[in-house]
Amino acid sequence: MAHNSWHRFCFSGLAMAWLILCPALAAEQSRSELPRLVLGPPGDGIREMFQHPDEWTKVRAHTGAIIQADHLLKRYSDADWRQWFATMRSWHIQLELAVGAIKEWGPTAEQTFRVEAPIWDKAMRLGADLHSIVMDEPLFATRDKLHRPDDYAVEQTARFVALVRQKYPALLIGDIEPYPSLSVADQVNWIRRLQDRLRAEQVAPLDFYRSDVNGMALIRLHRGSWADIKSLSDAVHQQGLPFSLIYWASGWPFLHSYMRSHGLPNEGLVSEEIWCNQLSVQETTVRNLQIHPDQIVVQSWIAAPSRTLPENSRTCTFTKSALSVIRHSMTGYR
Repeated sequence: MAHNSWHRFCFSGLAMAWLILCPALAAEQSRSELPRLVLGPPGDGIREMFQHPDEWTKVRAHTGAIIQADHLLKRYSDADWRQWFATMRSWHIQLELAVGAIKEWGPTAEQTFRVEAPIWDKAMRLGADLHSIVMDEPLFATRDKLHRPDDYAVEQTARFVALVRQKYPALLIGDIEPYPSLSVADQVNWIRRLQDRLRAEQVAPLDFYRSDVNGMALIRLHRGSWADIKSLSDAVHQQGLPFSLIYWASGWPFLHSYMRSHGLPNEGLVSEEIWCNQLSVQETTVRNLQIHPDQIVVQSWIAAPSRTLPENSRTCTFTKSALSVIRHSMTGYR
């Protein structure tokens, strides 16, 4: 990672002094690289992917991690996860968990960590190659759910990161925040303050920053623009952080609700195509604006599309949309 000023300071001494004076960077150097592509299939899609591995071979070749919300691991049996984690290791695919840091059910770092750490431990006992966690909107949750000031978000999120670093020093830790719910200016200030707080406490800073863009809000509410995401990406890179971007069909919930309320037919078919069309629009927009995410996350938490496989389907599926993003946005596609 390119925390330039931090690196210059830490490399200025002898090797032994470096290890003593720069524990945060030493831990940072021991962690592995950020996966280029992360998949988060909808609904029961993860089961489909393990039951029919031949139906997503091209996408799988580029997948570095599969993301799951930690509290949803209980949807499947221990036997399922033990088998799937072993298969993931054979495919060299790691596990990423979306986790709480500050939530209405866990308003302090200690409370949240106390609930979540046993879930992570169990996943690793079952064989998971747990590589990274991404905190689910701690700044937004602090403002929107807890109605507390940003100082509280900085304090508690830094404390959460410290707890994770202490028990799981090899894990990559990222933060995800929503746009345009949070302005670019607010997010840039948040990143700077959180990173500064972590370094001041001699805790290794964040490993990546992820943006969840509600493209439908940009259109319907006329709030913000994709050009702002270019600015956010540049600012994240200036902070020495990799920029991670979610690709998803943010218009699907609104359009699906509209179809249902108006009794329109074929809503299943329409919703499938909405997913693929909107991901295609996002991919084209990102490319035209020369936004260069270091990590691409194709993820659905909205029960769409209803089919995950196959990747070569004539109609829209989750892996077909992922394959399209890979072909147009990732170098070295084969």
